Formats: sequence, structure tokens, C-alpha cells
Amino acid sequence: MPKTEVILTHNIVGLGAESDQVKVAAGYARNYLFPQGFAIPLTGANKRRIEALKQRRAQREADELNHMNDLSRSLAKLIAVLTVKTGDDGKMFGSVTSGAIADQLKTQFDVALDKKKIHLEHPIRTLGEHEVELRLHADVVTKLKVRVESSTPLPAPVETPQTAGQRDDRTEKRGRRPERAAAPVATAPEQPEQHEKKPRAAKGEKAEKPARAKKSE
Repeated sequence: MPKTEVILTHNIVGLGAESDQVKVAAGYARNYLFPQGFAIPLTGANKRRIEALKQRRAQREADELNHMNDLSRSLAKLIAVLTVKTGDDGKMFGSVTSGAIADQLKTQFDVALDKKKIHLEHPIRTLGEHEVELRLHADVVTKLKVRVESSTPLPAPVETPQTAGQRDDRTEKRGRRPERAAAPVATAPEQPEQHEKKPRAAKGEKAEKPARAKKSE
């Protein structure tokens, strides 16, 4: 396949950046690079544009660096929360990958980040908090906190008779506090027995005297 030499006018991942002179397939240049404005043919007239392209490239890279520094400071304060399915024993089904983290950043914080910038030595396979390295730029590396939670709540532990007995034994070994003696109940002092008094006649009333017997004539 014939090759042709072009001057890139835009940054193209895997190929080059502004002002770079590269060789590409003639069909690729003719059908894609030139129509999209990503490159121009390498000619004497176009070579005079290289200096301007270099200046534009330097400005773009400086802007990207500033943007990534700002993004790094923001991401360092965030916690991406991912929910996964687990079994009854709390073990995860599957794992959390860099692609899943990138999707969660977009969903949770509306941050679009290429998953290639998320560096995992191995997929996350356990619940809890993890620190993930983000390689945002050649000169910018930061950490992102990722918390993996289970969508299946763990069952409450069932207490067995043996467990209950062990707890009772521990309580007995520690010793129970002695119960306080009940305070004596105060009783009213006994009052001396009073003799029943006969009711007195009301004043003004005289007791009737017994009638005298009449003398015999």
C-alpha cells in the first residue's frame, strides 16, 4: 500500500500531534485525514505553517495540564460508591473493573474520564473502601477513593444455645452485683387499748327515779 507524508494539524492519539510530520497510508490520508482537517499534505508551502502549528500545540498542552490539575484536586475529594451483588457470605459476584469505575464517575459526578486513565493492578473483588490510582496526564497522578457496597444486606447472626450459654458463663465469672437489702417498712406505733366509756346523759335530762310503793291502809 503506498504511503504519503503529511503534517498533522490536530492531536491524534496513536499517531501524533500538531506540527508532527508522519507517514500514513495514502487512502487513510485521502479519505479521512484531509477531509476532516486533521492533516495537510507535506509541501513547501505547508511547511511554513509548522511554526504556527507548534505554537498552537504548546497552548493546547498547557491548557490540558491546567485542566488535569484542577480535575485531580476535585477527584481527590470524591468517593465513588459502587453497589454490587453478593452472596449470603458477603462475597462478591464478579469484580469491579476500571470501566465500571469510569461509568460510576459519569453517573454519580458527571465526570467523563477515559477508563485507560484508571489504573488497577487487579480488579477489585472485596467490599469496603479502596484507593485507585488515576493517571490523568504524564505529569498528573492522583488517587480516587472507591467504596464497594453490597446490594444484599447480610443476614442477622442467629444466636445458638451454645453461644447463649457461653455469654451466661462469662457473666457469672465476672460476678453479679449483690442485691441491695430492702429497706424496712416503717410501722405506726401501737396505741394503748382504750376502755369503752359509757355515754353520759345529756344535760337537762334527769334520770327517772323508780316509783315508790304505796303504803297499805
